[in-house]
Amino acid sequence: MLRALRHRNFKLFFFGQLLSLPGTWIQMVAQSWLIYRLTDSAVLLGLAGFASQFPVFLIAPLGGALADRFSRHRLLIGTQVASAVLALSLAALTLSGQVEVWHVFTLASLLGVVNGFDLPARQAFTVQLVGREDLPNAIALNSSAFNAARLVGPAVAGVLVAAAGEGWCFLLNGVSYATVLAALLAMRLTPTEKPIHTGSMLEHIVDGIRYVRGHLPIRSLLLLLGMVSLAGMPYAVLMPVFADRILHGGPQGLGILMSCAGGGALVGALLLAARRSPRGLGGWVPWAAFGFGLGLVGFSLSRNFWLSGVLLVPTGFAMMVQMAASNTLLQMMVPDALRGRVMSLYSMMFMGMAPLGSLLAGSLAEVIGAPGTVAGGGALCMLAALWFRRRLPQIRGAIHGMGGAGPGAPAADGRGAQPVDNARRPEPQSGAPDRPS
Repeated sequence: MLRALRHRNFKLFFFGQLLSLPGTWIQMVAQSWLIYRLTDSAVLLGLAGFASQFPVFLIAPLGGALADRFSRHRLLIGTQVASAVLALSLAALTLSGQVEVWHVFTLASLLGVVNGFDLPARQAFTVQLVGREDLPNAIALNSSAFNAARLVGPAVAGVLVAAAGEGWCFLLNGVSYATVLAALLAMRLTPTEKPIHTGSMLEHIVDGIRYVRGHLPIRSLLLLLGMVSLAGMPYAVLMPVFADRILHGGPQGLGILMSCAGGGALVGALLLAARRSPRGLGGWVPWAAFGFGLGLVGFSLSRNFWLSGVLLVPTGFAMMVQMAASNTLLQMMVPDALRGRVMSLYSMMFMGMAPLGSLLAGSLAEVIGAPGTVAGGGALCMLAALWFRRRLPQIRGAIHGMGGAGPGAPAADGRGAQPVDNARRPEPQSGAPDRPS
């Protein structure tokens, strides 16, 4: 389960994140509660989620291209410094009593821009720390750190907001970035030669999109991920409404509910970390997406606080299995020359589609209520999972038909990916080499 930690650089990165990520979750919960306290509006909660995440959708392709052309290590140092400055700015405004809604929206949008550069570089950087052999385990351990923070952070935020206010949460998050920066600066990295790129940045981005469009397994995973993010993930934006109006738990109740989902997600990440091989993960993806949707429907129907918390545990578990399994499969299939750009599209689907869903969910919740909105999103997730499950035999055949990085892989400079649809490739003969499916 911990085999990726034998690599010194990954060990530094993992423990740096483990200490810093709770601050991220503390800020997310505190920021949601701050907006809800200032506005008492589900629409503005949705707009806040949109403002903080939609820039990822716009910026991630550029961030992915930069991650393939320049040092991912240096990019990450820059994004961590920028994130710390934004958190400390929000802390100063809140603690001084001068914070207004437009301040929160502006800083949230700027953080979204930073994440558009950070996420593709972070995802593509992992293979540089552990190599391909331990990459699935490293991805699962990163997910475990993220969800351990998700388990602890919201609960701490709920207590801290109730006792001292939101500003101290933002200050704690700003200070926590020091651990990741220290880990990045302490790494001893072997210099790697970046391919010489002859095309423009736009051509570089288009090559990555063309590569994804021409590969059925990658394309299908991203489409399912995008639909689940659009329809299902916005439930978290409406969580303050559930905690306050429906379940009557207040800010501490909000922290407990978010921690329940985080606990289930942590178990899912640890389960994936314990696997020795990515083989068979393709079959897990649709069932996890279906379970996530089913859990959302059950949560939307509950009016008991503790029952709602219990229902969020398997919901978080299923969500994490789908997201982390999709990440692992994508990273095992993509060539390194295109890793940053493909993972930028993963970031767009994972975080970029969620703000559109947040905007829709916030508006819809004003009309039909938060429970109806979450139930509808869960139903759409279940339908998307059934669509993917129906295509799974075709997807598996396409994966078996991909030799190495697959057809359409770029030349050394990252250019030349051709749109070859693997769905048209013949089924593999018996004895064909196994690929993760």
